[in-house]
Amino acid sequence: MSCLHKRLKRTKSEEQAFQEQVKRVAQENGKRLGLEGDPDLQFLLVGGELIKIRSSAWKKNRFFKLQEDCKTLWYESHNVFRRKQTFSIDDIDSVRMGRQSEGLNKHTHSSVEDQCFCIIFKGRKKNLDLMAASGEEAKQWVNGLDKIMSNMLNLSRQQKSEHWIINCMRKADKNEDNMMTLKELKHFLRQVNIEVDDTYAAEIFKKCDESNSGSLEGSEIKHFYDLLTYREEIDVIYGNYATTDGQMSSRDLLNFLLTEQREEVSMEDALKLIEKHEVDETAKQKKRMSKDGFLMYMHHEQGSILNPAHKPVYQDMHQPLNHYYVSSSHNTYLMADQLKGPSSTEAYIKALMKSCRCVELDCWDGANGEPVIYHGYTLTSKVLFRDVIKAIKDFAFKTSDYPVILSLENHCTVDQQKLMAHYLISILADALVTKPLGNTMPTNFPSPEELKGKFLIKGKRLNKLDAALNNNVVEEGTVSEEDEAADCKENGQKAKSKKSKIKLAKELSNMVIYCKSVHFNGFEHAKEMQAFYEMSSFKESKAVNLAQTSATPYIHHNMDKLSRIYPAGSRTDSSNYNPVPMWNVGCQIVALNFQTPSKEMHINQGRFLPNGACGYILKPEFQRSLSSQFDPGTLSKGPWLKKKTFNVMVISAQQLPKINKDKQKSIVDPLVRVEIYGVPADNASKETHHIDNNGFNPMWNEKFTFDIHVPELAMVRFVVEDYDSTSHNDLIGQYCLPLTSVQNGYRHVPLLTKRGDVICSAGLFVNLMLIDAQ
Repeated sequence: MSCLHKRLKRTKSEEQAFQEQVKRVAQENGKRLGLEGDPDLQFLLVGGELIKIRSSAWKKNRFFKLQEDCKTLWYESHNVFRRKQTFSIDDIDSVRMGRQSEGLNKHTHSSVEDQCFCIIFKGRKKNLDLMAASGEEAKQWVNGLDKIMSNMLNLSRQQKSEHWIINCMRKADKNEDNMMTLKELKHFLRQVNIEVDDTYAAEIFKKCDESNSGSLEGSEIKHFYDLLTYREEIDVIYGNYATTDGQMSSRDLLNFLLTEQREEVSMEDALKLIEKHEVDETAKQKKRMSKDGFLMYMHHEQGSILNPAHKPVYQDMHQPLNHYYVSSSHNTYLMADQLKGPSSTEAYIKALMKSCRCVELDCWDGANGEPVIYHGYTLTSKVLFRDVIKAIKDFAFKTSDYPVILSLENHCTVDQQKLMAHYLISILADALVTKPLGNTMPTNFPSPEELKGKFLIKGKRLNKLDAALNNNVVEEGTVSEEDEAADCKENGQKAKSKKSKIKLAKELSNMVIYCKSVHFNGFEHAKEMQAFYEMSSFKESKAVNLAQTSATPYIHHNMDKLSRIYPAGSRTDSSNYNPVPMWNVGCQIVALNFQTPSKEMHINQGRFLPNGACGYILKPEFQRSLSSQFDPGTLSKGPWLKKKTFNVMVISAQQLPKINKDKQKSIVDPLVRVEIYGVPADNASKETHHIDNNGFNPMWNEKFTFDIHVPELAMVRFVVEDYDSTSHNDLIGQYCLPLTSVQNGYRHVPLLTKRGDVICSAGLFVNLMLIDAQ
């Protein structure tokens, strides 16, 4: 078999030279990452033995080592077909110190806590549970990996792009002689997703092979790299404004920022950009920007589509809680579907790390008197309530300080409910809200700012809140079960009379302060009879119907109360519904299946991308003001109607990943679609033609125009697909954000995978203009 051919053994001097080369490459890459001479990086490059843990019985020694590209981890495997395994640092979501994974918690003793660490991967790849020989070594592994991940994240897109291209070149250099033959050049071009005919490949090769040696080396490879990464479109833009000896003076740059980028800036801002991004010292001294400096600026977050002012928390966080959309998860415990998928604490951690601020706990009686969480009446696995609360406590405020709502769906007997209450109090301690803020009966919700670092319980309550404040003690009693539980039964998952009663322990009841679950009996009834803290849950079909037939009353209902929307029980595959119509009528807790990558989850991620990605977004004024008569379906005149024209020019893309990595010769045929989601009148979608065989630097230059009526509710989503004439197009990447957070002008658009992770070196280049309609 040709694939099993052996590489010729190197001579001693060749091996020495090769090792020197490896060392040099590692140094270069360390320098590029800003970690030159860093002891933790050096530790990883040398590598060492770690114990890989799969179960109490399966604990094996494995040698792990960082490769010289400083972005690939290699480890030995005893699998016959894969002796050496590698994974990219890009694939790592996070590294956790200690026994902070289900596996390590289950299969190791607390005495080795400081020796353990866990590598969590993006997507569905299993965690890697590891144990080092000492706490010191574990710390070095975690620190080293954290530094590389953090520094890679902070590289500009230009630097990421260089890092990626150089590493692809190394992979193409099959015999590792630091030279590139024509054959290796063709292999490299396929690696970077370009289909090049033989004549063109030979032409580039000949142009760069100045020494006529039949291979490229040193400066010839640099020449080849420059030819390859040449950005014609950036050249044209730069050329139009570089009117000072072929460079941009600070005046030229200011002119570009005002004219093209439509930014409100001064000469001082232009000079700051030169100081920050210019790479040529001579140009910097002359207060000019060279083409390379301009490219660096364009690739920086200031040149990105997302307005940098909207990246941190920038909204007023002192409004009542119900004035915000809240990032919310449904069946948070599930990793997959709702019939037989696994339940896991890991699913809660992943949702919370994405700044989800409302998680669901489906609680049932478990063995040995211990309450468990799982999807009732199904084959989904069970996870201990106690373990879930511990995981929530540990990870709730890692990415956002704002409050987390625990939505309890309680099916337990009174004894196990008492144990649930005990765990909530003992584990969450002072962070759990067990009485109203302040000493008087509240008439409105506290703000996210006032509730920072706090947990709220959403569930059934035996009495009104004011009764509790007047010391009217209530013993256990019966309440109707949650609406969602009743709906599940209705869907045939268990034939049983609808709306059965459950006994509720006073200990659990007393914890429900601001989110008391009640059945919805119409808007009039809610207005007359419900207190502000009494909230209803709506099945998606009911919510959609109300949004279509009673939009304005629904919006007014949400001005002083909370509403939670959940997917239909018939979605056993954990698919999602479109959250936009729910947001349009001011619903706050629009719960989606976070475990299912989908267009709906992309929109949700986009909605909560600005404002520090903190899980709370302030609703527009017209969804908070009692005088508002807003209806997303009819769009009568009002402060919501701000007609805009959104001009989008899709110019080019860079370094789109290969979809079918197993097929050496598969190259993508990309097209771009621009989608608008908002009020019905604004929903639209337009797409470019597809480009054959070029994922490296395809260029479209296609213009689209969208008419926008309510910009404050509009979302824009960019989708890049691999065109296929015979079957469904494959997704290459996507990016979604609110229209109000878009920057005008020439902008780079980052791309995310289907699961919402950043594709490091890929992106779109577009020109955007959101202007008042004529």
